[in-house]
Amino acid sequence: MNQEKFTIDNKIPRLFAIACVFWGAVGMLLGVIAAFQLAFPALNFSDYFPNLAFGRLRPVHTNAVIFAFVGNGIFTAVYYSLPRLLKTSMWSNLLSRIHFWGWQLIIVLAAVTLLAGYTTGKEYAELEWPIDILITLIWVVFGINMFGTILTRRERHMYVAIWFFIASWVTVAMLHIVNSLEMPVSLFKSYSWYAGVQDALVQWWYGHNAVAFFLTTPYLGLMYYFLPKAAERPVYSYRLSIVHFWSLIFLYIWAGPHHLLYTALPDWAQSLGTAFSIMLILPSWGGMLNGLFTLRGAWDKVREDPVLKFFVVAVTCYGMATFEGPMLSLKNVNAISHYSDWTVAHVHIGALGWNGFMTFGMMYWLIPKLFNTQLYSRKLASMHFWIGTLGIILYAIPMYWSAFRAYFMMKTFTPEGQLQYQFIDVVQSVVPFYIMRAVGGTIFLVGVFVMVYNLIKTARQGRFVAEEYGEAAPLSAQHKPVSHAFTHAILERKPLLLLVLSLIVVAIGGIFELIPTFLVKENIPTISSVKPYTPLELQGRDIYIREGCYNCHSQMIRPFRYEVKRYGDYSKAGEFVYDHPFQWGSKRTGPDLAREGGKYSDSWHFNHMLDPRSMAPGSIMPSYPFLFEKDIDRSTTMSKIHAMRNLGVPYPANYEVQANDDMDKQAQTIATSLKESKIDIPKEREIIALIAYLQRLGKDVKLNK
Repeated sequence: MNQEKFTIDNKIPRLFAIACVFWGAVGMLLGVIAAFQLAFPALNFSDYFPNLAFGRLRPVHTNAVIFAFVGNGIFTAVYYSLPRLLKTSMWSNLLSRIHFWGWQLIIVLAAVTLLAGYTTGKEYAELEWPIDILITLIWVVFGINMFGTILTRRERHMYVAIWFFIASWVTVAMLHIVNSLEMPVSLFKSYSWYAGVQDALVQWWYGHNAVAFFLTTPYLGLMYYFLPKAAERPVYSYRLSIVHFWSLIFLYIWAGPHHLLYTALPDWAQSLGTAFSIMLILPSWGGMLNGLFTLRGAWDKVREDPVLKFFVVAVTCYGMATFEGPMLSLKNVNAISHYSDWTVAHVHIGALGWNGFMTFGMMYWLIPKLFNTQLYSRKLASMHFWIGTLGIILYAIPMYWSAFRAYFMMKTFTPEGQLQYQFIDVVQSVVPFYIMRAVGGTIFLVGVFVMVYNLIKTARQGRFVAEEYGEAAPLSAQHKPVSHAFTHAILERKPLLLLVLSLIVVAIGGIFELIPTFLVKENIPTISSVKPYTPLELQGRDIYIREGCYNCHSQMIRPFRYEVKRYGDYSKAGEFVYDHPFQWGSKRTGPDLAREGGKYSDSWHFNHMLDPRSMAPGSIMPSYPFLFEKDIDRSTTMSKIHAMRNLGVPYPANYEVQANDDMDKQAQTIATSLKESKIDIPKEREIIALIAYLQRLGKDVKLNK
């Protein structure tokens, strides 16, 4: 049989590996800084570095860890494993380079724009429309290169890791495109195409499945390749991997609504999300057990090999997180966890334990292979393992403790039926846990730096193997098995069919959840008193989003006695029909603002934004002195009104012409009100617009009372 020679390029995996480690260190460092900012608000340095305040830094941290650290980790695994599994070169070295440099450009643009305040305000999808387009283009480049490689393979059957890479690629493409539909206002400003309840559902259909198909399924592909390689054992069960793959990608896509339990989302959608979340335990644990059982008979090696130690704890954390996730989708549990630090702990068990440790294990195994040497120090790697494990424990336990403490304080009433604790009392009680969390994150980061040192020393003592060579018979010369039944082996030989079926399987859940919410009017009953934002309020809302206030404040009051008593009447679906994007939030570090309008005077808001602790002693909120010096950008008012009307907001025809005049009138009213409180400030300042927005919140619904 004729053998064809092929070349495996190690330069691209090396570049992605370097980027993965570099951005991981940067992203985690930003996370540590943000954690200390929550414990010590003076570290926001608002007077000197307003761009580094928590509200802007937090999305930079999450995007850096998800798309820079984990993203580059995924691409490292794909570009290293595909040529070896398929016995072929990557389809295009040019596309590989475009992919690498394009992705790094996206990361840099994301950091610069988010710190500058250019954000859509949608969690894990904060990047503005030009960067969204660039992400789409680079993702297509990646897909073409991956499928070109698969179609020119010399191995007829595709290994299980490749199934997960294919499903991840097509699903992320679908999620990104649907969630990123937006109406551009300017080069770095847009409004979500969806509003209110619909926007919330689309966002968490995306947000949950970004975790599923960016942080989970490609890393399962990584697990199925690198764990057996490191253990020098075959995967425990081929049949279990088939069940794991198809059931996981089908069930995962339905679970997004469990992020919106007890909100204004229709009950049927909430129940659907809960039901499918519970079912997710089975395929998730099937994958975990398939990984752990692969190590049967190799436990002596696990005790000695730091690579396998990282892999074992990573897979165990995956099992913990995928058990906890379905539990958090139960309504009685979600009532405690949602908007609390429990969710933060849950996410970081996955991010630090599953993604972090799986990446570290891959790097400790891969770098010596790329540089044809041994790991510089197994002792340092083992030390990193124990430091990282301690960091995870010290991070997670305080967050669980904080969540339960806050919940029981928030719901406690006096015998007279009054709330026993004010919100600020709860905040002050959990600050010690925030300090402990920051210390745990710092310890984890120290372990990362230990790894960086170890990997650099490993590379320096070896010699980089830029290319490897292999040979295999072309598919045309190989025996083609005849199958008389439709078995999974057929799909493993037909990558395009596998791609199409994966798309169909993941699209079903989205179709059945999203479309009824858009087409059935009864899902979002209208409220006649709800009106569009005035031009000044719209400008203030954009400032609120720009400063990342949604990172700490929710605008969704759940129908619980203690929430209604604390914040006001529970929220209704019809309140949010003009909210592009929605602002329900996912974490309450500060109180809910859904009924903020009219609760305090204009002067209270003025002083609170200037110095939060002057109005709320013990507050951990940053101050925003630059809002008192910067003028509202009047040049954007007309384009914002025009964009909103194109999205269906019922502004009168040609209202753009008088929008700035109306804005000036309302601003003058607020400036006059402040002057009566002996506060003299020009009506053009941004703080005036923000006050207008905060004073509007909830007032439309109050008119019905």
